[in-house]
Amino acid sequence: MGTPQVSKKRPANSQGGRDQPKKRQQEVSKRSVPVTKAVEESVASSEDESESAGEKENEDNNAMDVDTPASKKPGTSSAFESHKLQKELQSQRKAAKPNAAVMERAKRIWATVRQKDTPRAEREKLCKELADVVRGKVAEVVFKHDASRMIQTLVKYGKQEERNMVASELKGRFKELAQSKYSKFLVLKLMRYCPKHRSSILSEFHGHVLRLLLHKEAGQVISDSFELYTNPGEKALLLREFYGKEVVLFVPQQEGVKTGLRTILEGLEPDRQKRILAATKENIQLIFENPEKGAVSNAIVHCALWEYLSEIELLTDKAEAERLRREMIDLCLDTFAEMVHTKHGSLVSRYLLAYGTAKDRKAIIKLLKPHIERIALDAEAQLVLFTVLDVTDDTKMLSKSLLSDLTSQQMVKKLYPDANGRRTLLYPLVGRSTRHFTPATVKSINTTDAIREKAGTSKKDDALRREEIRKIISEDMLKVVQENAKEMMLDPAGSLLVTEVLLYADGDASSAIEAILKPLQAPYPGTENSKHPIEYGHTARMIKTLLQGGHWSHSAKGVERSESFDANAFASAFIRVVGSEGEGSRVVAMASGDGAFVVAELCSRVAAEGNKDDQDLLKEWFDKDVVATLKKGEGRGAGALLQSIQTLG
Repeated sequence: MGTPQVSKKRPANSQGGRDQPKKRQQEVSKRSVPVTKAVEESVASSEDESESAGEKENEDNNAMDVDTPASKKPGTSSAFESHKLQKELQSQRKAAKPNAAVMERAKRIWATVRQKDTPRAEREKLCKELADVVRGKVAEVVFKHDASRMIQTLVKYGKQEERNMVASELKGRFKELAQSKYSKFLVLKLMRYCPKHRSSILSEFHGHVLRLLLHKEAGQVISDSFELYTNPGEKALLLREFYGKEVVLFVPQQEGVKTGLRTILEGLEPDRQKRILAATKENIQLIFENPEKGAVSNAIVHCALWEYLSEIELLTDKAEAERLRREMIDLCLDTFAEMVHTKHGSLVSRYLLAYGTAKDRKAIIKLLKPHIERIALDAEAQLVLFTVLDVTDDTKMLSKSLLSDLTSQQMVKKLYPDANGRRTLLYPLVGRSTRHFTPATVKSINTTDAIREKAGTSKKDDALRREEIRKIISEDMLKVVQENAKEMMLDPAGSLLVTEVLLYADGDASSAIEAILKPLQAPYPGTENSKHPIEYGHTARMIKTLLQGGHWSHSAKGVERSESFDANAFASAFIRVVGSEGEGSRVVAMASGDGAFVVAELCSRVAAEGNKDDQDLLKEWFDKDVVATLKKGEGRGAGALLQSIQTLG
């Protein structure tokens, strides 16, 4: 066999391909979006909604405002004259309106300011000019649709001085503005860009929070303000109205201090505690009994509900606690899918699942099924899905209702490129592994365990349930890997999923293994336009991990082998498939290039536990001449490779 060419190890490519410019840090968090909302509805952020809302309906009006001469065509004299007369009448009507001159000047400036390609210096100058035009008139014109959009643009692009001017002139009008279809976006922009005015704006909502939540337009203002723009103390002030009039009128609240329901109830006599809890329940019922208002999906409602349920847990009268809890389960059941997307909504959903009966869980699964993709891609909603898997004893029903959809080839290909989607696919296989889930996420998932144990509504052994679920999804996941092997192994995210599926899936993985090894039969090294799979760092790591039979554990200071995967069989398959041509020349070529660590692991695995035929083949491929050539190489992994070759004997 020929001696391999010595090649210097090239620097490893980044997993993302070519270096990409860093994305600009998001200035503000996006609001959580209900999984029940259509995708096209949830794409726009609050930043863009106001600029697109009503855009189409005003195109014709805006077009008429542009003074362009009409071209008179032969034979259309009467039509031309009629159109000219209409324009004159329209101009007269506009001129007769209050602040017509102000609006006309402002609109001409705004037409340039709002353009995305306007240079920054010019925009700042125009914003100052626009602010001077509307100064003293903001409160008078802001309720007009076009004027509202102009003021929003001024707040978005203007300097802080100009933003503060707008906020000051609108003081005392924010509750009214929040209830307007278009000016509600101005309130949200002021909440975002004028932090010094937030407490002043919020103070105008006090005493009206519940009514505004149930208002078609104002509900979004309260929800976004609570979720995106308030500190803990301000959140507590907004929540107080859920606790009833007794709390609002007679329980003092220190400004800027978080005082939740637990803090308020501490130290009060039992009768007052019962009244406050009853008022809280009544206000929560008001929201859930009017789902068409849209408030059911708001984070502030979920927070209030979680506080209420937490207080129920502390009641000494267990029968009363069970009665109140049952009322909440019945109240929330029909709108369950509306809650899973927020932090507290996720907690509430998991709580209700843990305490619910088998019948409740079946109904909940039916409600979640149409939204499984959105749930899987949402960081909070997916925790609810994990709880469904953890508490449901009827795994056959789970298989038919949820898991078959989740592990379909079409769904897996949508989910694995996304970090949240990938974790959803991995949870039934690896559970709460800190390799894929942060300690904070694991802690959050664990909170349901104590509730479930206390509730005693799940009878099946946890280990048995997990094993049944793992077996249910294994066949489909192995099939997905088999049919999409090359695409997935060349993708950084896909290679992670392939590794875990092969390591932990239950069943015959031989076809899937064959499928991921066949692409390695390509000529090595690859060309500029078509690199060999082993030249991708993530693919090489995938193969190396499979040859190890598991992941390296820092705590154990060694590889934690998977009981479901035969690393020796994988090593034999690697030798048979990849080294099938040219007496192992492809494997030897990899050893002198990007695949040094992979081949080193192959030799170590075969030397330690492989059969004699595989050992003899590797010794034949890596003879004295090959070893001598490898010693002259300067690539990374050469030392580890030579040590592994020596272990072959």
